[in-house]
Amino acid sequence: MELRQLRYLVAIADAGNLGRAAESLFVSQPALSYALRRLESELGVRLFDRHAGGVTATAAGLEIVAEARRTVRQAEKVTAAAERHRRVRTGVLRVGFEASGAGELTTRARAEFARAHPGVRVEPKRFDWGGEADALRSGQVDVAFVWLPADLTGLHAEVVHTEPRIVGLPAAHPLAGREAVGILDVKDEPLLWTERAPREWVDWWAVNPRPDGSEPRWGPTNDNVEEMLEQVAEGTAICFAPSSMARYYTRPGLVWVPLTGVEPLRVALAWTDGADGALVRSFAAVVRELVSG
Repeated sequence: MELRQLRYLVAIADAGNLGRAAESLFVSQPALSYALRRLESELGVRLFDRHAGGVTATAAGLEIVAEARRTVRQAEKVTAAAERHRRVRTGVLRVGFEASGAGELTTRARAEFARAHPGVRVEPKRFDWGGEADALRSGQVDVAFVWLPADLTGLHAEVVHTEPRIVGLPAAHPLAGREAVGILDVKDEPLLWTERAPREWVDWWAVNPRPDGSEPRWGPTNDNVEEMLEQVAEGTAICFAPSSMARYYTRPGLVWVPLTGVEPLRVALAWTDGADGALVRSFAAVVRELVSG
């Protein structure tokens, strides 16, 4: 049994379809189907029932996929630990963030850290819609500004920034000229959302339920901030965002207006538990100093 085979199992279970799983793994469907048959033969149990719509895990498959998922995650932790030590030796710090991150604090922290550590290369890494925490756990970044709410399992996190929220409107929208817009003023507007983030994250950003108990009017989905803003500018729907996006993301046809009646965004500085090496500790110290100053 190889780690590659376990990755295949997880991908098949997640996709529920051999074709989609093969695409995500960048292998051919016949090769993936053959690999699955070989593993089932080796284990002596059928892992998936095949049907017209795809595949469904058997009772044995459910348990074995769960173990495979844990094994793959543990292997990723081994690789990430080695990578962290290699980067400390070569002087690289990867800082994750989402969209506008923690506003100006994100850029200032990287700049101050770089000035204090001229021999260290600071690499900014942007993620979409709640991907920062997973990026930390998978070892893609060393430290990150994480938009809350988020799954902080296995992470150390401390809130370092808060900012109010705004609504993105088409420039021709009747509310675009207002100084501020209440959450119930836009309750009937189609709202952009994403299937790429956890439901808790989506509901918090959508303010679901609304103060009057109603559910948002769900509009089209998007996979990243550029797709979201393009749809707002063309008049398809509206979006909610942190106020810093009004400075970092502007374009013709789009107007940002303060959104009232909602709680502000909180941003945490986070890193993997036990992975607070010298570079991470130094970066955290820079952030704390900027926040307290």
